[in-house]
Amino acid sequence: MKKAWWWVAGAAVVAVAAVSGLVQSRGGAGLWPFSEGAASVAPTRGASDAKAVAEAGVRTSTKAARAADSAASAPPLEFQAQEVVSPTWAPMPLTLTFSGALTAPATVTVRSKVGGTLQSLGVQEGSRIRVGQVIGRVDAAEAASRVAERAAMVESARATLAQAERTLAQNESLAAQRFIAPAAVDSSRSSMEAARAQLAAAQAALSATQLTLAEAAIVSPIAGIVARRHVLAGEKIAIEQQVVTVVDLRELELAGWVPVHEVARLSPGMAVTVRVEGVDDPVSGRLARIAPAAEPGSRAIGVTVVLPNPQERLRAGQYGMVRVKLGDSRPRLSLPDAAIQSSAGQHEVWTLEAGVLRRRSVILGRQDTASGRVEVLEGLPEGVQVLAARYDNLREGARALVVSDPVAKAGSGAAASPSAAASR
Repeated sequence: MKKAWWWVAGAAVVAVAAVSGLVQSRGGAGLWPFSEGAASVAPTRGASDAKAVAEAGVRTSTKAARAADSAASAPPLEFQAQEVVSPTWAPMPLTLTFSGALTAPATVTVRSKVGGTLQSLGVQEGSRIRVGQVIGRVDAAEAASRVAERAAMVESARATLAQAERTLAQNESLAAQRFIAPAAVDSSRSSMEAARAQLAAAQAALSATQLTLAEAAIVSPIAGIVARRHVLAGEKIAIEQQVVTVVDLRELELAGWVPVHEVARLSPGMAVTVRVEGVDDPVSGRLARIAPAAEPGSRAIGVTVVLPNPQERLRAGQYGMVRVKLGDSRPRLSLPDAAIQSSAGQHEVWTLEAGVLRRRSVILGRQDTASGRVEVLEGLPEGVQVLAARYDNLREGARALVVSDPVAKAGSGAAASPSAAASR
């Protein structure tokens, strides 16, 4: 305290000397901006100004001395050992995340191959069906009549062919006896070939009509679950009209987007973990495909993840969050993310250096959300002690120390906790 008052006295002497020199220079050199009649008043005002300046200097010096005494006499802030950390070197695996909706790639829309009245449809939404199962039938009365017509045309063509063959045989016999000209034989042979072609065409038309009759039965091409019915029994349907949609849930896909600067770290076949909404446990999958080019205007590349779903617990349309964990080949200087404070886009940490608090600006790198650590690229030397949590109202330059015994902090009357210091 004596030393502080010495500072006060010295500051007062310096202030008085400066004012006295100013008054003397103005009075002796004729610098007073007054007339001769007022010359006798100028020294009196100068003395008054000098006294006021001296008193202001004394007050300022007194406040500074009191602040210095308060800082010197304030108890140091005490931090527990677990409240202080040091930056460590360790690999930091990078985790890429992207999201999307689950889709079922094995989704089939069953259509009618014939037109007519839908006589029956024996499935509902949610019904499980097998491969080749008949799920409905179209009225085939018209198709059956066409089959009968085509069959009659085949018989007619067959009779025409038989008659042409007999005519050719007779003409060949007569030509051998030179009763008819050879041209008559050639004509008979051409008629027979035409009749044979007509028979083949009739048979082909009959086969096509019979196939149409068989397709009156609506058959599912895959095994799965009926997701939607598009028509009802009794409706008139046309050829290629949608009847039902069947979904196979045994394998699902999730399509998402990854920024172009991160997609180079991915490759098909990588293992991924997916968090699906409504499902407690994460689901394992693999990266199946990566798009060859970025989507125009988005600076993102599409990626597809395949999820095995043998128990069919997942459903198409659910939302999932994909995490891809990438290894790190080199150690990095890192801190717990709780030690980082952010303000106006700047990242800062509080350090304990030589028994006082210091605030340092740092530049961060990659972040490992699984371990809760952040890479520090610049601004923090190795081995320095860093506050592991965020405290409010800390003052740079305040005294601080680390205690290892929690009892010492409770029994010490001269020390202050960070929260108590913040309240002052």
